[in-house]
Amino acid sequence: MLTVAAFIFAIGLLVAVHEWGHFAIARACGVRVLRFSVGFGPRLFGWTSRDSGTEYVVGVLPFGGYVKMLDEREGAVSSSLRPLAFNNKSVAQRSAIVAAGPAANLLFAICIYACLNWYGVEQPSAVLGQPVAGSIAQRADLRGGEKVLSVAVPGEDPVDIVSFEDFRWWLTRTALAKRDLEVRFTKEGSATQSVLLRLSQVDTQYTDSNLFQTIGILGPFSAPLLGDIAPNSAAQMAGLKSGDLVLSVDQKTITEAGQLRSLIRVSGREGQVKTQQWVVERQGVSTRIAVTPKLVQEAGQYLGRIGAVVGAPPEMVTVRYGLFEGVSKSLQRTWEVSVLSLKMMGQILIGEASLKNLSGPITIADYAGKSAAMGVIQFAMFLALISISLGVLNLLPLPVLDGGHLMYYLWESLTGKPVTESWMDRLQRVGVAALVLMMSIAVYNDIARLIG
Repeated sequence: MLTVAAFIFAIGLLVAVHEWGHFAIARACGVRVLRFSVGFGPRLFGWTSRDSGTEYVVGVLPFGGYVKMLDEREGAVSSSLRPLAFNNKSVAQRSAIVAAGPAANLLFAICIYACLNWYGVEQPSAVLGQPVAGSIAQRADLRGGEKVLSVAVPGEDPVDIVSFEDFRWWLTRTALAKRDLEVRFTKEGSATQSVLLRLSQVDTQYTDSNLFQTIGILGPFSAPLLGDIAPNSAAQMAGLKSGDLVLSVDQKTITEAGQLRSLIRVSGREGQVKTQQWVVERQGVSTRIAVTPKLVQEAGQYLGRIGAVVGAPPEMVTVRYGLFEGVSKSLQRTWEVSVLSLKMMGQILIGEASLKNLSGPITIADYAGKSAAMGVIQFAMFLALISISLGVLNLLPLPVLDGGHLMYYLWESLTGKPVTESWMDRLQRVGVAALVLMMSIAVYNDIARLIG
């Protein structure tokens, strides 16, 4: 229920923001707006403004909206009202009205990021967990427990890192740009050291968890401490207790929760679990315990599970900025996400990235529910990200999108003549076909992730 509610609220809000952009600039340019609709299909509720005559409507289906303006191409307009018709406005005014929708989405994201920067966000500290075996991070001699101080793309100035999320964002950007990343860090009070992550070698066909699996940095450092124990679980049957600090498994020293989780999982990879000899510290006393994980099957693979929360909460840091720096950071983040989105779309188009990276409404709904469950701040960050995606998507030069209409107006400004009705009809059909194809692939990917 939370997932559905969060998804409908998010889509409805972002569509309203988008259409408000068109609406506000249309009114500012002297265009009469006949209807402002959030959602399609049968009308749920609405009202008509006595002052402007604009009808405000909320439709049953929240997957879109529209602003209907007075336009001679859509019906007869009296001579007295012709100056208020959209089609009689200058190319610059029409372009501004069309561009205002995506611009409103980008501005909305900037406002969200700015507010979060001013308020302050609790994020995991940039202390690294143990890298994945054989990964780029492990080959660079990272072992876990390193506190990242700064990063730098070779040839550029270093940038300070304030949190693990900040570091993860740099990993994403640099890997997709096919560039290496120099990482400066300290470990256990030692002198500052640096390593070069060869991110230019990463296969960026997929930008989901496989990307970070290849890089080898999956999460921040977490002590190998046990949390809640599920009733009748393998952990309870073995006599493990919440608060136990795991020191070793089968005589292998455990330094980080990720390492412990990996050893638990691989205990069942051959289709049968193996009993492990654990040494845990409980109230200052070391105790040896035999643990037999439970065998489970996930995505066609056999894994071991103990039925307990493994890992202490990571060290947290409050990320907060002042008035002007908060705005600057929000502008920078919105720009970076926009550019990254365009690059990914371009890579998909030329075949450098897989079509499996496209996500549809099911995946968006899933993330909406998960972010809402984590709290207001995480949900706000989700809204900002989707708002940017919506703004960038609508600027693509597809005839059915705002970017397509801007292409029409660019042609008109260069030639002095509008695109003919026949050509516009042909281009609209091509645009609809491309959009339907793209949505079909996205929904197929959603279903594949769901059942896989």
